[in-house]
Amino acid sequence: MPCLYNLKIDDQHTTKMENQSKKYYLKPNVALEALFDRWYAWSHLVSPATAAMNLKERHLKIMQSYIKNPKIHAAAVLKPEMMGGPFINYQGGRVDEIKALTDKIIAKRDNLLKLADAINALNDLIQSQAKGFSLHTLYAQIPEELKGYVELYYDLNDQVNFRFFEALLYKSKFYDETAQSIALQLVESDKQRSFVLSTPRLDDDGIIHVDLPFKHKVIDDLFKMKRTPASYDEIKNTLQIKPEQNQLFEELFSLNAPKDYEPYTGPGIRTRYFGHACVLVETNKISILVDPVISYDGYENEVSRFTSADLPDTIDYVLITHNHQDHVLLETLLQLRHKIKNVVVPSSGKGNLQDPSLRLMFHHLGFKNVIELDDLETVELNNCTITALPFIGEHSDLDVRSKMCVHVNLHNQYKIIFAADSKNIAPELYEKVQAIMGTIDVLFLGMECDGAPLTWLYGPLLPKKMDRDKDQSRRLAGSDCSEGMKIVDLFKAKDVFVYAMGMEPWLEFISSIKYTDESKPIVESNRLVEACRAIGINAERLYGEKTIEYEEILEAVNG
Repeated sequence: MPCLYNLKIDDQHTTKMENQSKKYYLKPNVALEALFDRWYAWSHLVSPATAAMNLKERHLKIMQSYIKNPKIHAAAVLKPEMMGGPFINYQGGRVDEIKALTDKIIAKRDNLLKLADAINALNDLIQSQAKGFSLHTLYAQIPEELKGYVELYYDLNDQVNFRFFEALLYKSKFYDETAQSIALQLVESDKQRSFVLSTPRLDDDGIIHVDLPFKHKVIDDLFKMKRTPASYDEIKNTLQIKPEQNQLFEELFSLNAPKDYEPYTGPGIRTRYFGHACVLVETNKISILVDPVISYDGYENEVSRFTSADLPDTIDYVLITHNHQDHVLLETLLQLRHKIKNVVVPSSGKGNLQDPSLRLMFHHLGFKNVIELDDLETVELNNCTITALPFIGEHSDLDVRSKMCVHVNLHNQYKIIFAADSKNIAPELYEKVQAIMGTIDVLFLGMECDGAPLTWLYGPLLPKKMDRDKDQSRRLAGSDCSEGMKIVDLFKAKDVFVYAMGMEPWLEFISSIKYTDESKPIVESNRLVEACRAIGINAERLYGEKTIEYEEILEAVNG
């Protein structure tokens, strides 16, 4: 049964909600943070092997560093160039609480810490002992924690490696749902939350922590209430809200109905940009949502945006382009789970540490229908085809397979490619793809062409420290102008939209990006937009919200 951490709330302000038998709405600015031992959760904290490595090599090291030198962290977070770095943002305070959390994690996650040690030991074993001869004798020397969970192999160059039977890990003691919890809060400003990936969530006024696995149905019941009113008492009892938390919990609800959702009923196609890499494609029969990252509503803001209120009641297909935090945002996905009929993900590397399976992750997060696509595989729908296209770049030259560009073909008349973060370093690839897929109408192109170095994301998985010059050369970067224009020229898109730039103010908590006019992604995307316009192509770098409607296409088809 779920339980809640105690919150310090002034009892004199605790009131009972009047007429609790009435049905209430969840306010539009209620946010859910998925947490792993109080750290902001992302996909690598769900899969057991990557969770173990991040726990040992990232979380504990950051917390132990803060306990030792809190002033260094306090100074670092004030420097813009350090934003997104491994620094805890508690202004040098709350050291005792960080120490208590550290001790609690070490005590409760012994299995995961042993798994991380076993992974490191296995790597040391095979690197020192595997010299091109049979690996059979090494199976007896595999660390006990990993026996039965891994296969040893050589590639064709006699380079040794291992892979997990990841489905077995999810069924083992190493997949521990007691590490999972959620935090509920009201978002009152785009600037309210600082960068979340380097600071654990401690108990704070204004936040309700609930211990429950991410797959729990109560999450669906709660977030359905953003559109459909339900019993306040029932949801409160299911979450086991304690008396001292009543006032804070009451503040999450309202009798006021949300604004009416206006479904698309036109004869054509409507495409809406929701920020970053999130795009909704609708006809009057189908809805497709790409890389869901949804902002909140219900507070004053300077940048217009679409929110969950602008999503249909049913999302037929969610498409995930690749397995990074800003494209697999659990915060959004769990809130939308009750709406989603199908999730389409790229196939993974089948057991490599750096490439956990998205299909397995979504399954264990409670999503019912998860479809995995390899390159050029398709999902055939009524008057719609979704095809996975090859995707090079943005993964620091690691063997990561769980990535795809997505080609959407509606009524064989309207064709879109979503190329979020693909770096066109091999134009011949897209020449071959274009020869098969033909021209398109719209290109969504990611151009975050600076990118963080390899270790920013994958550092905890590396068996040894990487040289700085190598690390800086292998970046998580998308296409620049030259690379992007080669895609534009090949596919002859009529409309080109630069997106996936992490520019919107409500994304700073996850992206840590702040551009200037001199920033490379801004300079390069400006060049691409200008180059497109110079040859008569409609082009724009998207920001905030954007609606594109194509009515004439289906009118011609239906006619």
